[in-house]
Amino acid sequence: MPRTLAEWLAYQEGVNPHSIELGLERVNKVWQRMGAPAPARRVITVGGTNGKGSTVALLEAMLKAAGQRVGCYTSPHLLRYNERVRIDGSEAGDDALVAAFERIEAARGSGADATPLTYFEYGTLAALDLFARADLDVAVLEVGLGGRLDAVNIIDADVVVITTIDMDHMDWLGNDRDSIGREKAGIARRDRPAIIGELDPPAGLLGALNACGAQVQCAGRDFLVERHAQGWRWQHRDGTAFELPDPALAAPVQYANAAAAIAALHALDTAGEPSTPIALGQAATDGLVAVRVPARLQSLGGDPELVVDVGHNPQAARALADWLKLRRFARVHAVYGALADKDVAGVLAALGPRVDRWHLAGLDQVSPRGLPIGALGEAVRQTLPQAMFDAHPHVSDALAAARTQARPGDCILAFGSFFVASVVLAEPAA
Repeated sequence: MPRTLAEWLAYQEGVNPHSIELGLERVNKVWQRMGAPAPARRVITVGGTNGKGSTVALLEAMLKAAGQRVGCYTSPHLLRYNERVRIDGSEAGDDALVAAFERIEAARGSGADATPLTYFEYGTLAALDLFARADLDVAVLEVGLGGRLDAVNIIDADVVVITTIDMDHMDWLGNDRDSIGREKAGIARRDRPAIIGELDPPAGLLGALNACGAQVQCAGRDFLVERHAQGWRWQHRDGTAFELPDPALAAPVQYANAAAAIAALHALDTAGEPSTPIALGQAATDGLVAVRVPARLQSLGGDPELVVDVGHNPQAARALADWLKLRRFARVHAVYGALADKDVAGVLAALGPRVDRWHLAGLDQVSPRGLPIGALGEAVRQTLPQAMFDAHPHVSDALAAARTQARPGDCILAFGSFFVASVVLAEPAA
């Protein structure tokens, strides 16, 4: 009897004993056995520490507004695995994903000679396989972890975007921004555009990009953002400029993500003859208004207002603090849970001055990487000795406590992990 999607996902978790195993040899071998078709006529790969998902969503919205047929691959998912693969704005169906997994399994081989794949590698190959069958103008691929050795990197992108570089996944990528930047630079290709979205990229990133021969374009040097009362202006060094509306996405950092997305499309449109030329100014305008992405400062409404964000490292926490400073809520209640390999102290230090009470949740029961509530509480005591907090074994309990204590005019900010966001988004409205 054929496996269901849920059965396939459970099976994939046991095929490879390592949940993360960086390297391209195994996944590329299977992809070559599948024929290695082009996933689309052109490909944009998006890497970086923070802002990848938002940048992918911005690219998708702008490309769709330009009349392009687009496929997007992102990870992880919030509520449904199908969220990871979108074709022309729609999530891949269960039957399509199952069929792709069956083709991957056949290409893996059998018995002792079968090529082991991780859960993420199965998903990457499934997305590429489905994209190749969908007659796409553009495929937008989000890097899962790092860049150089991430499964997405078996595809040679026409343009890459590297959003930001900060301290995350240090066990895999290195202990400083230069080392992490060098790993993330590995998605770039010689003589092809590499868009850098942050104003102060590390020297390691720039050095690696220059060494590989990429055509580097940096925010603040090659393209600029100028905000004003009626919106903002994007301008490229070649004289191209657009007056644009504010992004529908909430955080101030979304201007940088949007600017990088526009720079990528500008590079894509000028690097060669596109199959369908992009009227970029109008596409950017329409895309900025239409873009939606869950759990990026997503307001679920109410008073107190409930806001959900997947920020999970110090850089993301600083962006959340900047947003809270602008909003001026009466009090802020943070519902927070974290994975054990994250810089929890850095997150707490960044947001501590903006949070009035912490409602902590253990994540060890939802992920083997989850931080137990005892360890999280101790981190708060060590980092924010004066902070007020309560501790709960589950995210739903922490959210309930926040709802009980918050008052009109307050904000409940639920953040720290996709695991936190997924629980909050699945909860019924208060």
